Amino acid sequence: MSRLLGRLLALTLILGGMAWAGPAQAAPTAAAITKAMQPGWNLGNTLDATGADETSWGNPRVTRELLKGIRAQGFKSIRIPVTWGQHQGPAPDYTIDPAYLARVQEVVGWALDEGLYVMINIHHDSWQWIATMPTDHDNVLARYNAIWTQVAGAFRDTSPRLLLESVNEPQFWGSTGDTENYALLAELNTSFHRIVRGTGGGNAKRFLVLPTLHTNADQGRLDALTGEFTAFNDPNLIATVHYYGYWPFSVNVAGGYRFDATAQQDLLGTFQRLRDSLISKGIPVILGEYGLLGFDRHTGTIEQGEKLKFFELFGQQARASGVTTMLWDNGQHYDRTAGVWRDAELFGQISSSWRTRSGTAASDLVFVRRSAPVTAQTITLNLNGLGFTHVRLGEATLRRGPDYQVSGDQLTLTAGLLQRLTRTEGYGVKAALSLRFSGGVPWRLDVVSSDTPQLSAVTGETSAFAIPTVFNGDRLATMTATYADGSNAGPHGWTPYKEFDRAFAPDYTAGTIRLTPDFFAEVTDGAVVNLRFYLWSGETVSYQVTRTGTVVSGTLAG
Repeated sequence: MSRLLGRLLALTLILGGMAWAGPAQAAPTAAAITKAMQPGWNLGNTLDATGADETSWGNPRVTRELLKGIRAQGFKSIRIPVTWGQHQGPAPDYTIDPAYLARVQEVVGWALDEGLYVMINIHHDSWQWIATMPTDHDNVLARYNAIWTQVAGAFRDTSPRLLLESVNEPQFWGSTGDTENYALLAELNTSFHRIVRGTGGGNAKRFLVLPTLHTNADQGRLDALTGEFTAFNDPNLIATVHYYGYWPFSVNVAGGYRFDATAQQDLLGTFQRLRDSLISKGIPVILGEYGLLGFDRHTGTIEQGEKLKFFELFGQQARASGVTTMLWDNGQHYDRTAGVWRDAELFGQISSSWRTRSGTAASDLVFVRRSAPVTAQTITLNLNGLGFTHVRLGEATLRRGPDYQVSGDQLTLTAGLLQRLTRTEGYGVKAALSLRFSGGVPWRLDVVSSDTPQLSAVTGETSAFAIPTVFNGDRLATMTATYADGSNAGPHGWTPYKEFDRAFAPDYTAGTIRLTPDFFAEVTDGAVVNLRFYLWSGETVSYQVTRTGTVVSGTLAG
């Protein structure tokens, strides 16, 4: 009998896809659940869409095959944002459309069946109507409570691998300031906690996720949430924040087109605060959304190499801090129909960062001017604790010495190599070198044949103004706009550097640089605007535009 008992005690308790051995560890902890959820992915712009159904923002209807595909990509968890408001009936019951609630249950069930941890929430309701809580307190609270009463009841006996998140990016309009904002969020979180726990069953100990104000990691936000955790004294709670990088870099505005020291420090500081304020106190953290804000308009808003450096360091910091990360994907990353990544290189960097560091470099572009003698070029390597091993061109390994030299973190490509790679006619990428390190993914270094871009005079309309441009292989990094007196022109008047893809955008196929209606909407009528285009090669080109009503004339600067 004692031998049988010993065998039984040695068996592993399987709960929700995780293993806990022995009677002293019979129940999972919040920290263990959080760790098991790494890495995670967001099913964005789907059940959180504010239209009639989940396809209203352009994504296909969710299928079980999609969730199977996400699991196959290495994800352990999925966050399913849900917007409930347009599917609710009137007061006082605020009844959720049974068909919609059943659809959410179906998608959650499929994800659980695929072995994923799942997190659902109240999503865009946060800004649609919850934000009015300062001036409509009782109605907002009643409606919020009605949602969680129905949702918690519906999922009462669902697998413990389902987590509930109180509200996405909470914000409040018309309040007296953050003191009131913190109090209102604490009131929502308290109602959420009371309602879910009160439904009993699996919800009595279900893991619940609580956000900071705006789901932001500034110190005051973290301190306020820490106070809530202390007051709840509930071991089955997890904190959540979001991170989209240093804002000028994240959207490419104000000259933030590089992942420079300022952008890096913003990222490092965020994780340091998470460690000091939450993790060191035993509060686990799920970074419920991460990415770059410019992706929502165009994934090319931030240059490829710069974005790869961001995700490499982000992954390293998350791993070192023990933070679970959930990639925000509104359909721009994983092709939900074809089942492939739209940018395989980007996903390769992200997925590698879950396990290890990768070497990078100061740039992924080497420009060789066609109109000048070819000279050797030196690139600074970011070794990130790794060793540099070699350079490859396709299947061939280049020769150290004749083709390149390495001294510490300095990689020099010889003039002979660059001349050989760019000898064919025409502009553009002539070769893609692969820099190899002792770990992680390779770093692609494009060798580009280029010359100074040529812009032409043109007259057009504010609704569709485009400068004819022969790029000659170069690529546009950013643009400044100023008046003759040196003051800033156009949107974001506090900086001369305009926002990429919102004020201006290159079209390399059409051979134009487009200036948007948003740009001209904030340009003084009749005033000459001096534009300066900054290219990734280091070249700059000047141009002038003048708006007269809806007509715009453009010419090369004198």
